[in-house]
Amino acid sequence: MHHQKLTGQQVIPAGRIVLRPLRPEDQGALTLHAGDERVARMTSTIPHPLPPGTAAAFIERALGEHRREHVWAIAGGPDAPPGLLGVISLKPLDAGQSEIGYWVVPAFWNTHIASTAVAALTDANPLGDRTIFASVFQDNPVSARVLSRNGFQYLGEAETYSVARAATVPTWTYLKTLG
Repeated sequence: MHHQKLTGQQVIPAGRIVLRPLRPEDQGALTLHAGDERVARMTSTIPHPLPPGTAAAFIERALGEHRREHVWAIAGGPDAPPGLLGVISLKPLDAGQSEIGYWVVPAFWNTHIASTAVAALTDANPLGDRTIFASVFQDNPVSARVLSRNGFQYLGEAETYSVARAATVPTWTYLKTLG
């Protein structure tokens, strides 16, 4: 698989989609889709309603030289609609360990976009991780299936705070060991 560098971050082709760094021109689509309550409620960090300027600040942090999280746009490739289809990220936790997070635009739910993006990112392993963790809210079994299909092993139950829900939510935690 060929990987290009753009703003110091890999562009990862994945068949019908491509994982690429966010761009300032993604701000409108990011505001629209991250501002959708259905998306925000399934994440721990996206507030709802989305305050003005949140998408622009997120893009600026994602493109920053000292970013704490590596973020890719899930974008249409040669066999998919153009534009922003979702977001996927790796947040380094410790040496050789990261946490993966992702969301997909509701119009593309149940189209295997998330599974394709997770597979592409874990196969590329751009941070050179030994292990990748993930957690999903227990009321989102589709996201749990995305992880299971991609070789993540179930570890157990936990809880995390959801900004959009303004509540602590039960989660399932997963781990994938990379070769």
